Amino acid sequence: MEEQEAVDLAADWADISQGLRKDLGHQLFSQWIRPIQVGSFCKDTGTLHLFLPTEFSANWVQDRFHDRLSLAWKIARSEVRNVKIGVHPGRRKLADLDFRGEDGFGHRAANDGALAGARAMESIGDDGFTSSVGLDPSLTFAAFVTGTTNVLAKNAAERMAQAEKPQFSPLYLKAATGQGKTHLLHAIGHAYLQAHPRARIFYCSAERFMVEFVSALKSNEMIEFKARLRGFDLLLVDDIQFIIGKASAQEELLYTIDALLAEGKRLVFAADRAPQALDGVEPRLLSRLSMGLVADIQSADIELRRLILQSKLVRFAPLDVPADVIEFLARTINRNVRELVGGLNKLIAYAQLTGQDVSLQLAEEQLTDILSANRRRITIDEIQRTVCQFYRIDRAEMSSKRRARAVVRPRQVAMYLAKVLTPRSYPEIGRKFGGRDHSTVIHAVRLIEDLRQRDSDMDGDVRSLLRQLES
Repeated sequence: MEEQEAVDLAADWADISQGLRKDLGHQLFSQWIRPIQVGSFCKDTGTLHLFLPTEFSANWVQDRFHDRLSLAWKIARSEVRNVKIGVHPGRRKLADLDFRGEDGFGHRAANDGALAGARAMESIGDDGFTSSVGLDPSLTFAAFVTGTTNVLAKNAAERMAQAEKPQFSPLYLKAATGQGKTHLLHAIGHAYLQAHPRARIFYCSAERFMVEFVSALKSNEMIEFKARLRGFDLLLVDDIQFIIGKASAQEELLYTIDALLAEGKRLVFAADRAPQALDGVEPRLLSRLSMGLVADIQSADIELRRLILQSKLVRFAPLDVPADVIEFLARTINRNVRELVGGLNKLIAYAQLTGQDVSLQLAEEQLTDILSANRRRITIDEIQRTVCQFYRIDRAEMSSKRRARAVVRPRQVAMYLAKVLTPRSYPEIGRKFGGRDHSTVIHAVRLIEDLRQRDSDMDGDVRSLLRQLES
């Protein structure tokens, strides 16, 4: 009964999440709603518990979204009367660190962290100081899967964390949501702290920086704020795009960057757009953000998506996840890595809770919301155009009656891709290729499938075409 209750709650939350994503927009949803975990439901009191990773995020969601979440759950489940938002009771709670660097015991922190949503590590140094950094211990360089789309950013991040002075500072990581820039920020912090155990590190979001800045301003503690901020050896600021339009905070960040750079300190920023695309940011600050190295993380290609899924499967061993399921997820969930990993986790959780085997059919049934959001409609005309450009033949050859091998093979490849990438039936595909019979399309699909197994050149051609069409 408990397992079924968990499955039902998860299904309701999937429906509610889909509606909230549409209402709130991608940015707000990703930052505050997506991290929510559904906890227990007490039928006697009608109380449902929702959990977030930190007190900061739980308080934020409580203040701004509690009424909306309560209404959504009451509509989905009439027996829900109360919704409580908090931090999971099983999470080890550390003494909160404020920006002034004192923990709950009055100790001065050797390192500081203020990242909402991150877990913290804690240790006691020889001098009795409490060392606490707001870094997720799972987000290290060793756990970062590298491919052609992110290798520059990975190498630059590793260079920034090395013991010797970096060639460039600041480092600016630019990537769309869910592509790994936050992972690299955490990894830099871990590696730098390992090389410099007594280093002072501050990691926060730009939004958190704003909260601390306003708090210091209201409490007349700006002198302490500035002194504290400029005393760090490594400054890591995530989602810098959220500092847009805040003139006073921009000015303070500008002066901080100048002060830290003058002392040879290290700075790393991350954002979802290039510095030049940050509207509402003072030109002097833009020049500082882009004066070092701007490392772009491109969307993960299908090879990298496969590698990421394979790396995550280690956590679930000895659970069997068929190769066709991995291939299906890698090919269809292509917007960002976070959704890809989330889709795998949701599929495996559902299979474990219901006692079912992980299968392609189960993936298609349970991941409909993620799959529909990622699916880009590729047309047969687009496939034909791309194949003709790749093989350097005239577009008219797709419908011609010519039987020359230089024409027939590209035409068969195009038919194969049309079947793989579109929902069109064999007869529909045949009509788009000069009115050919459906049996001709079936023969082409089977032939290319067989050639991909035996001929590495053909497999390479098809993979290249798939990358072009799915990018």
